[in-house]
Amino acid sequence: MKKDNKKVIYWLLTGCVLIFIMVIVGGITRLTHSGLSISNYKLISGTLPPMNEAEWHEAFELYKQYPEYQKLNNHFELEDFKDIYFWEWLHRFIGRMIGLVFFIPFCYFLITKQLTRPTIKKSIILMVLGGFQGFLGWWMVKSGLVDRPDVSHFRLAAHLTTAFITFAYTFWVALDLMFPNKKDIDKKFRNLIRWGMAVLLLQIIYGAFVAGLDAGFIHNHWPFMSEGKLMHETVYTELEPVLLNFIEGKSGVQFAHRTLAYVIVVFILVIWYKAKRLNLTKHQHNAVNSLFILVGVQFLLGVLTIILAVPVWLGVLHQVGAFFLLSAMTFTLHRFSK
Repeated sequence: MKKDNKKVIYWLLTGCVLIFIMVIVGGITRLTHSGLSISNYKLISGTLPPMNEAEWHEAFELYKQYPEYQKLNNHFELEDFKDIYFWEWLHRFIGRMIGLVFFIPFCYFLITKQLTRPTIKKSIILMVLGGFQGFLGWWMVKSGLVDRPDVSHFRLAAHLTTAFITFAYTFWVALDLMFPNKKDIDKKFRNLIRWGMAVLLLQIIYGAFVAGLDAGFIHNHWPFMSEGKLMHETVYTELEPVLLNFIEGKSGVQFAHRTLAYVIVVFILVIWYKAKRLNLTKHQHNAVNSLFILVGVQFLLGVLTIILAVPVWLGVLHQVGAFFLLSAMTFTLHRFSK
């Protein structure tokens, strides 16, 4: 039986799709403030939601013991609780499904000897990343169950960024199998794309900071942060010392996110312009063009998200845009690396 065959590629791409869905549902969970509705973690028994009225009341009583209910949602009735419970349960359920989708086929391919040694090693890394992602999710939730009825934006950033990295690596492994032949590469141009990828990942981290601090609900103007001001004074005066504003201050974090958006646009325009001077294959041509289009779409979504003060649907769409942009960057880097 041929190793690293089409079935293995479809398996990896299925994992990519599931991670994509997981991130969308995670975004909805965050934007609907549903993430702290389930305050315990039961790997097996927690797979199913409460199945009867008694179980629902038990889950609701548990929720009442924690800060989010006591400080923010003490007006909630059971039906309100069911609404937020659904999104967090669905988010965790998809996480469990991803674990099974990765582990069971991996065992099958391993037993039937359909994987090469390099792919086995990469697959093990993927499963470690997946397990670590699950741990980060619970670690994040725990931060909102103590005193403050909100999760740490640092832990949220770790959780979200790891999800994006896991997706990108899964996609990369699939691309390795789809394009097995090596070719000569322009290392200088490849390194430019690597820097673009690094800045994009930094921007994803700052996007998580904005989400975790609810920093998108302030300074809802563009291109200025407020009337006639490119930089609002609270960007550097909200906290002391000054540098703390750019990792913990709402204004500073939003300013950094806005600024990095311009940096990414410039990076991708430079990549697109320089690529046009090279002798491109069809896939390379498609890769850089997709980058050019998607960065424009994502920039527009970011502007609208700010101006409209983060409606749920637009916040989710902006996160989806980041996912597609990372996919395009991963594909572009792969096509100019291998």
